[in-house]
Amino acid sequence: MTAHLLIESGGPQTGPACERFLGDAARLARDGHQVVLFLVENGVTAAVPGTAPGIERFLSDGGELWVDTFSAAQRALPAADLTPRARLVEMDDVAAKLLEPRIRAVWH
Repeated sequence: MTAHLLIESGGPQTGPACERFLGDAARLARDGHQVVLFLVENGVTAAVPGTAPGIERFLSDGGELWVDTFSAAQRALPAADLTPRARLVEMDDVAAKLLEPRIRAVWH
């Protein structure tokens, strides 16, 4: 199986494209791939419960959810307002993930 880092920067306010991207992430996880979904910029709003149904499906299918600390702070989103399984991360965590052998990254 492959390892994926999927990066969502637009968030639910971009319309159906975000939900389709989350669906792709869920399918990869459901198929047994290691998938980290990193939410950055306006994408962090998808980690607020009820804003993006695809997040819960992704998590239940075995995906790992990362949320950019800086982007969340810029949008006044404390950890308590995010889905409990979200992990706040710094850019050095993302850089380390990108440097892992065999990682496939997609930015949306």
